[in-house]
Amino acid sequence: MSTEPSVSTVRQWRVPVKLPVVKLAGALLLVALGLLFAEGDPVQLVLAGLGAAGLTGWALRDLLAPVRLAVDPQGVTVVTGFAGRRRLDWSAVESVRMDDRPRFGVRSQFLEIDAGESLYLLTRHDLGTDPAEVAEFLRAHRPD
Repeated sequence: MSTEPSVSTVRQWRVPVKLPVVKLAGALLLVALGLLFAEGDPVQLVLAGLGAAGLTGWALRDLLAPVRLAVDPQGVTVVTGFAGRRRLDWSAVESVRMDDRPRFGVRSQFLEIDAGESLYLLTRHDLGTDPAEVAEFLRAHRPD
């Protein structure tokens, strides 16, 4: 019998609720600024509309697939593409690690789940918590 801890129930990490709200508010602000300052310039209106559409699409992804990572005794489920999900058995997960490095003067932290030919990267914004804590949890509860 193993004395290692195991995942006895499903644990999920999701996008914080405030994130899609902020993105939608930003989209509305872009539209308002475009209408206010474009003064009939179609290029500025189109650019504001494209920016608003991009933010709205990004917010919709957060609303359609808020759970970015789920773990249970059999494996993990990660979000792929716009709002798809991929189930990975623990045997398919080669490694779980934290990537922490400065990029362009900003510190970037990613949870990396390596599944052989696929690499899944999740940020604090995806998980709603520190990626290092999630990596530690996954390593501690992964059956060997």
